[in-house]
Amino acid sequence: MHATLPLLESTDFPPIRRSRLQTLQVNLGYRCNQSCLHCHVNAGPHRREQMARQTIDEIIAFLQGSGIKSLDVTGGAPELHPDFRLLVESVHSLGVHVIDRCNLTILNEPGFADMAGFLARNQVEIVASLPCYLEENVTAMRGGECFAKSVSVLRRLNELGYGLADGLTLDLVFNPAVGPNLPPSQSALEADYKREMNERYGILFNRLLTITNVPIGRYLDELKEKGQDRQYMELLADSFNPATVDGLMCRHQVNIGWDGRLYDCDFNQALGLPVNHGAPDHIVDFDLKQMVHRQVVTGKHCFACTAGAGSSCGGALET
Repeated sequence: MHATLPLLESTDFPPIRRSRLQTLQVNLGYRCNQSCLHCHVNAGPHRREQMARQTIDEIIAFLQGSGIKSLDVTGGAPELHPDFRLLVESVHSLGVHVIDRCNLTILNEPGFADMAGFLARNQVEIVASLPCYLEENVTAMRGGECFAKSVSVLRRLNELGYGLADGLTLDLVFNPAVGPNLPPSQSALEADYKREMNERYGILFNRLLTITNVPIGRYLDELKEKGQDRQYMELLADSFNPATVDGLMCRHQVNIGWDGRLYDCDFNQALGLPVNHGAPDHIVDFDLKQMVHRQVVTGKHCFACTAGAGSSCGGALET
């Protein structure tokens, strides 16, 4: 993956600086029960990178006195980590809101039958990847029986109160198909998703988040195979929207990799680009005061987050 760095590091992306830190994002490791085409960390069943228990304990200790009120947990499939429940329960007891970036199908795997109930009991917000409401499109990106399993899990989550008015939060994530494509209007696509998911499957959810595919990892490999990598990079740069810069997730969020190192975002983590400019780069030495107003590490891949309506972990930046 790091062979792509020369393409991505040389950039005219404008310099940006951090604002007040609101969210701590933690990547528990790259092991996953799926191998999606758009995955920027190349997650899959055979990956073995996994956060150590000591690092998890350090994260919990840091959150106790940090004032940060949101923990965003990702992977791979973060639920596969043996200490996932420990982290969630410990952080929830501190009054910190937990977000689980879930691929849905993991909740249908052997040994995970009670995971949905666990998430509900701890009031965990679920951000679930579902790249389309049409089975054939999901199969093309994820293969196998992913769509049917996802629908089954979504129904179970609805039964637990997820996605309902005044219930637990269930957001779905849309990623465009492989190719030089930007997401469509988030609000318009959300209306389509809500109609189709309800009419076809009786499923309800709160919001749809459209996220632009970042040209790294497995997704970049697919673009290169199709001869579309340069075209996509040009599309992202030509679609730069300066109005999205203030809302970029790297300005108010920091990412902790499975090895405990600090990154400006999960995409920089995948590329091995830790924080710099004199800031501490490991959770052991994390100093909030040194992170504020520090310059963010950027590259050409950052144009994905500022193209069109913009893109972040919370979806489009402009409606």
